[in-house]
Amino acid sequence: MGQWKELIRLAFKGRRFEGHALDLSALDELVNFQKIVTETAKALWREANPDRERLPPHFEDKIRLCLRRIEEGSAVAPLEVYIDDTKQEYLYGQSEMQEPEEIRQALSLACDSFGSIERDQPLPSTFPKALISEYARWGRQLSENESIEIVRKGKKPVKVSGVTQSRWSELSETPHENLAEVTGTILEVDVRLGHFQVWTNDRTYATVSFNSQQEELVMDALKYHGKCKIYVKGRGEFSPDGKLIRITNVEDLSLISIEAPQPSLYERSIEDVLGEISSEIPAEEWRKLPTDLSDNLDHYIYGWPKK
Repeated sequence: MGQWKELIRLAFKGRRFEGHALDLSALDELVNFQKIVTETAKALWREANPDRERLPPHFEDKIRLCLRRIEEGSAVAPLEVYIDDTKQEYLYGQSEMQEPEEIRQALSLACDSFGSIERDQPLPSTFPKALISEYARWGRQLSENESIEIVRKGKKPVKVSGVTQSRWSELSETPHENLAEVTGTILEVDVRLGHFQVWTNDRTYATVSFNSQQEELVMDALKYHGKCKIYVKGRGEFSPDGKLIRITNVEDLSLISIEAPQPSLYERSIEDVLGEISSEIPAEEWRKLPTDLSDNLDHYIYGWPKK
């Protein structure tokens, strides 16, 4: 056995939704919302599991929302998920069954993204840019004086209307900028123009700008491209479909060895650090150390009796 749990409400506002009547032409909006949640959950999973090609078994079952009733105000559609208690783990101190993490994360990001658009603010950094066009399509069945409110427990409602959705359309038609992080291989560097190409796989690359202070590290990454990768974090320019085109204003640039278990090429070992510290201490200071320090360390640190 299991039970139903309400996760979110979509409140349809407008004259044709009065009397908690949901116009059949608006059902497409419910279908499209499910698709948004599904694709968002898949994108988040793939981002967290870059080395896995296939989704886990029954993945979509965990993120399937269901409509079991229509409530007043004007027409409110409570969306629920079915939780199988035979596979459910209760959190310590809680008796309420918890929804799968996949749908919780997807709903949270989707609602935060619609909220950012409503406030005309940048999208969350974790938003999958390839889904911009999918998000932009939601709400197209609404007329000028209609809207959908996304209501979550403990959160301020988010309003979706023709005006807010037009901002998605603007993003889907033009390149946009956001924080970008990428790890890949350097196969080409243009020192004169100050940029290089970082390849994340055999088909995908982005152009990255660098300055004179970063030039030596970049050239080492090119020289040792078979032994290391480069990590880049900076301001990214994305195509309308979410593809990373280039990274400028680089905040972080570092090399990562791919010859396990060797450390990063620019990471000093603890022995090197301790050796450098000890070399800076004068010999006369070393001679002041007790000759029985190793045998009676607890005595000199904690005051315990000597052995």
